Amino acid sequence: MTVEPWSADRFELGEGLRLHGPDLLMVDILTGRLLRLDPREPGPAGTVAALDVPLGAVAPVRDRPGAYVAAAGTGVALLSGGRVAQWLARPEDGAATPMRMNDGCCDPHGRFWAGSMAYDGTAGAGSLYRADPGGRVTRVLEGYTVPNGPAFTPDGTRMYLADSAAGRIDAYDVSADGEPGPRTVFARTDHGSPDGMQVDAEGHLWVAVWGAGRVHRYDPDGALERVVELPASQPTSVCVVEAPEPRLFVTSASTGLARPGPGDGAVFSVPADVPAPPARAFGGNP
Repeated sequence: MTVEPWSADRFELGEGLRLHGPDLLMVDILTGRLLRLDPREPGPAGTVAALDVPLGAVAPVRDRPGAYVAAAGTGVALLSGGRVAQWLARPEDGAATPMRMNDGCCDPHGRFWAGSMAYDGTAGAGSLYRADPGGRVTRVLEGYTVPNGPAFTPDGTRMYLADSAAGRIDAYDVSADGEPGPRTVFARTDHGSPDGMQVDAEGHLWVAVWGAGRVHRYDPDGALERVVELPASQPTSVCVVEAPEPRLFVTSASTGLARPGPGDGAVFSVPADVPAPPARAFGGNP
């Protein structure tokens, strides 16, 4: 299996890989940048937006070209023209410990889900929020330290959510109106921390494993189906695309490393033999 860097760029905290039309979107969280890559041909990343707050993840807004819903700063915002056009909510303003938004994604119903975490890693300070298409933002889960993902099955009835600090991936059944049921433990990582995730079109869960230099693919029952080794110690997010053949893209981070290696902070491409899931937008089905 050939693993190759897709760009000469190296990012501090690359995250949030998502396919949108012909583009592969990602963020560099701590620099507040939304970036674009071409999944068909290696090359430099282009800047879509640069914010003055951390940017955890985005999803395109349906039927609004150039508009994105974003987990940014202390809440959820709409971006347009490369800047924040509207804050839907900033629920982590005034928290007991300084907080920021982290990873997020849309479910098949057009709802945007995103987690929050404390800058200092305060245990249990993080939450998961759901932004409904009408703009209402609701806290739906609490007690996470570093929530990552979430990721949804193709029908949207199951959500996976990692707590990276605990080395644990949880699963929730989700009702038609977006309410998570009881938590079950789906998988644990013995080495490294589960980070960004995606469910492919076959219903298997891909997970970037921070600190282990690898990506895991789990079957729907939680069994580890394969491991992809990477030349970077801190993989952060994953995205399977068909460009034109299926490929797995993986972001990584260089932050916190005393001596980053040549691959740390890179975006990687790996041939994949599984179909990609549909891209999802905020406000409705793709």
